[in-house]
Amino acid sequence: MRFWDLIRMSLSNLWRRKLRTFLTILGVMIGTASIVVMVSLGLALDKATMETMESSGGLTTIQVYENGMVMDMSSDSQEETSQEQKRITDDTIEELGKIPHVTLVSPVLNLQILGKQGRYIGNLDVYGMSREALENMKLEFASGGIPKEEDGLSFIYGNQVLMNFYNESSGEGFWDTENPPEVDLNKPIYYIFDQESYWGSQMTAQESGLEGQEAEPVKPPKKYILPTAGVLAGDMDTYTEQSYGVYCDVEALKTQLKKVFKNKAIPGQPMTNSGKPYKEIYYNQAYVKIDHMDHAESVQNEIRNLGYTPNWNAEWVKPQQKQYQTIQLVLGGIGAVSLFVAAIGIANTMMMSIYERTKEIGILKVLGCSLSNIRSMFLAEASAIGLCGGIAGLVLSGIISWTLNRFGAALGGSITGMTQAQISYIPVWLAGLALVFAVLVGMAAGFFPALRAMRLSPLAAIRSE
Repeated sequence: MRFWDLIRMSLSNLWRRKLRTFLTILGVMIGTASIVVMVSLGLALDKATMETMESSGGLTTIQVYENGMVMDMSSDSQEETSQEQKRITDDTIEELGKIPHVTLVSPVLNLQILGKQGRYIGNLDVYGMSREALENMKLEFASGGIPKEEDGLSFIYGNQVLMNFYNESSGEGFWDTENPPEVDLNKPIYYIFDQESYWGSQMTAQESGLEGQEAEPVKPPKKYILPTAGVLAGDMDTYTEQSYGVYCDVEALKTQLKKVFKNKAIPGQPMTNSGKPYKEIYYNQAYVKIDHMDHAESVQNEIRNLGYTPNWNAEWVKPQQKQYQTIQLVLGGIGAVSLFVAAIGIANTMMMSIYERTKEIGILKVLGCSLSNIRSMFLAEASAIGLCGGIAGLVLSGIISWTLNRFGAALGGSITGMTQAQISYIPVWLAGLALVFAVLVGMAAGFFPALRAMRLSPLAAIRSE
């Protein structure tokens, strides 16, 4: 029997018993949809976790910090060891770049400055990094972009930087009024790097505790106008790791700081025992990019061996993934019960078909139809039921998934006040796997009925009514 003849005969037999076939397909559809939707809930949790990690620094980035006081074992005698602060310098950046699986290393210089525009003033967290690191962060811009080398010192503003500004006279800001301050980041902003001098110049004699005395006035620091390189995409409700920060080129920032604090200590920088600043600028941390998250542990060990403290944001990802896999198995098992019931329905349908077609089977055997063809005919019918039920189940699961994401996420966001996220996520591989599984379940359910059809005696089958 040719393949297409087999298919036509199988479909014709199923069509002769439309209601029974429909009910059986309905069971497979419900079972397939149950498995897909249940597993999609666990996949959505895992996907949301990964997206959260990407927005908070990524899965392949490691922050490196000073390790505080570490033992200096450079002396000849181990008994005469001294303790020395292990700081992050340009030499440190070179050392970190030599570690296997490290693809990019950037210093991070962090300090706070004041920004003024009109009646508003804000405390800005500035992060100086290499342009390569800024490009690697894959920032999404609402306007502008990564500053170029010839631009000098220019700032990239996070989408929620405006929350840091407040009315200098009233002291009210976003957290008081819930309204963004009237500050345009693309217009000139006056920047004050020497905050100590600024606040000192604003204090009265009474505030300084020198009431009744002649206090020497503090000279206000110089203000600088710096251009805007770009503003990150997003509104006040969109949060990422970069939302509150101001980013710039680290070399341009160092040049600016040396200019502003020519004869003074740079805020946040260490000083000698005599109270004098070091000539070298030390970094607050280092930004390390690795080639794959699986190498994070080995890279962290190498960093510790160098005397520094690594911090991987995705430290808890793997345990979380195992937990989500367990959830997926449990949910998938619950859905599999429905498909198991559907398999019983397929087996029952095929057994009833055999009882009804006993005489037909006997005639086929007498006419010379081989046992393998008879088996293939019943397996094809069972597979067709599984295939049709699987396709219908995928359509139903897609509708359910869309409904959950459309209305369930919106309802959850309105109740919790959190950013809406996917509740259900159906990747292509899950849809394909579910379809194949439905067909295999159909074939498995039809196997024993097919064997029974093969074992029927031709003469007994013909005599049966």
